[in-house]
Amino acid sequence: MNENYESAGVNISAGDEAIEKIKILAEATFNKNVLSNIGHFGAFYELDTSKYKNPVLVSSVDGIGTKLKIAFALNKHNTIGEDLVNHCVNDIAVCGAEPLYFLNYMGFGKLDISVSTSIVEGFAKACSENNCALIGGETAEMPGFYQTDEYDIAGTIVGVVEKNNIINGSKISKGDVVIGFNSNGLHTNGYSLARKVLLDKFDFNAKVESLNLPLGEELLKTHKSYLKLIKTLIESVDVKGFSHITGGGIEGNTKRIIPDGLKLKINWRSWEAPAIFKLIQETGNIDSAEMRKVFNLGIGLAAVIPREQEELALQLALELSEQPLIIGEIE
Repeated sequence: MNENYESAGVNISAGDEAIEKIKILAEATFNKNVLSNIGHFGAFYELDTSKYKNPVLVSSVDGIGTKLKIAFALNKHNTIGEDLVNHCVNDIAVCGAEPLYFLNYMGFGKLDISVSTSIVEGFAKACSENNCALIGGETAEMPGFYQTDEYDIAGTIVGVVEKNNIINGSKISKGDVVIGFNSNGLHTNGYSLARKVLLDKFDFNAKVESLNLPLGEELLKTHKSYLKLIKTLIESVDVKGFSHITGGGIEGNTKRIIPDGLKLKINWRSWEAPAIFKLIQETGNIDSAEMRKVFNLGIGLAAVIPREQEELALQLALELSEQPLIIGEIE
């Protein structure tokens, strides 16, 4: 028997077919700045420097982590593409940057064209909603490395901000208030602990009394994009710092933008954590300190602003159907 690449587990023709489907989805997100089609060795994006006096590129790379295990179990793959784009967009938006383009990596044990297409549909949907181009990526089939019916994804976002408009927390001062904005569930953090705790007692199709959705659907809720909210706030409010609440929780992430000599004080009683977090804590008998380190507890974004502008900030957020709360202050 003559060995070939397909007998080793890599199907080149399936890869080519997947790329053709990806091209259609990606090209729908292109704008006049995109100079190349999917398939070149590199992706070309022409930056319109006339819009800026001193443009600074801002980038971020991330993955989804073990939330993918939920997608595998439910055989639902379109939302995790949205998760990844929105997570990356938030990471640069909190610096004041506008997203320009997104690139992705997908690695499969065995390439399933319907699954890869579903993932990219999520990428394309979120890119369109965040006004950025899905400009390129890599799809790899790696038998023996990934499980046959599993995969991993990662993404990189590139955006731009005027240098004078960078938001990095350096202007934060004593007396500033911290406003929290609601998350849409766990987003993309804490799933290793959540799965360990919940799957000892429930299956993903379980209908838990405290939840509005079956458990698996609740856990697969899409990571929310805060781009529109962030842009609206910085147009009218002197926002001194934003914090995207991911792994490390509210304190762990917000401390990253607090200048030396100042302290973040969170009033943990100022809001009630959504039911999914209560379920995790009670089922796993997890102490509150650990919950605060691992999960966002219902707050996906925090903004630090001058106290005299808190009413304006709250009103702007309410007009966007957000649920803003004063959750702390700077001491």
